[in-house]
Amino acid sequence: MALADNTGCAKPSEDFPFPEIIELNVGGQVYITRHPTLVSVPGSLLWEMFTQKNVRSLARDSKGRFFVDRDGFLFRYILDYMRDQQLVLPDHFPERSRLQREAEYFMLPELVKMLAPKLSKQNSLGDDPCQSDPEELSPNADATRNLTSASATLPSAVAGGPGGAVTASVGAASTDVRRAGFITIGYRGSYTLGRDSQTDAKFRRVARIMVCGKTSLAKEVFGDTLNESRDPDRPPERYTSRYYLKFTFLEQAFDKLADAGFHMVACNSTGTCAFAHDQTDDRIWTSYTEYVFYRE
Repeated sequence: MALADNTGCAKPSEDFPFPEIIELNVGGQVYITRHPTLVSVPGSLLWEMFTQKNVRSLARDSKGRFFVDRDGFLFRYILDYMRDQQLVLPDHFPERSRLQREAEYFMLPELVKMLAPKLSKQNSLGDDPCQSDPEELSPNADATRNLTSASATLPSAVAGGPGGAVTASVGAASTDVRRAGFITIGYRGSYTLGRDSQTDAKFRRVARIMVCGKTSLAKEVFGDTLNESRDPDRPPERYTSRYYLKFTFLEQAFDKLADAGFHMVACNSTGTCAFAHDQTDDRIWTSYTEYVFYRE
């Protein structure tokens, strides 16, 4: 005699192979949601995944959660849309184009339309509060407009003579104008020394290189190698200390700063020492170092 299920949660069966509550691992980020949410948009990729009867064909992680190899941080907005088919993004959302790409992958055409840039009659970007800041797209836009307006005020008579060369030189100089500012990068390192420091030294790699400074400058220098997930809603003209780099080589960071015209102006470091084990002489040295760069 079968016992009645009083748990209030439907169990998988041949006709309904998925449980009511489903755990997802999307790019290393774990999400817990209801099955009706995942199949709320017919024809979407999630709808196709969680309406099939062959559950074994879906990838799973080591803990049995369904695995999707996509951006785990942006999936939160995909899941929010699946709940009520509405799009709500933070102010100055900087990853709109990447989220649009995720929406295309998950086959959500209505969400793709919501994320598409709006064009005005003059074929220019409209006033959309969720678009990237114009300064973020073109850091030299203000300087270029100022130089262009200045050249436009030159007398027309002069523009026909030697002034024409002056105007041309101003236009050429506008492409080299870069905003001044500071960028600070820091890292924490550690290593263990035994009795024989020559042979027992155990170095640990740099775990993470932090980036501090103005958002627009950090994006200009490091581009796609900058991990913005720690502070995704920061406007371009605000400062942040939560960014870090996707690589762990200091020389690579120095090369990018040098290519962008930055020079090191200051450096400081602190260190601490502690015994690794009470019964040994092994010591763990931990240091934190910061490098300050400036561009005129």
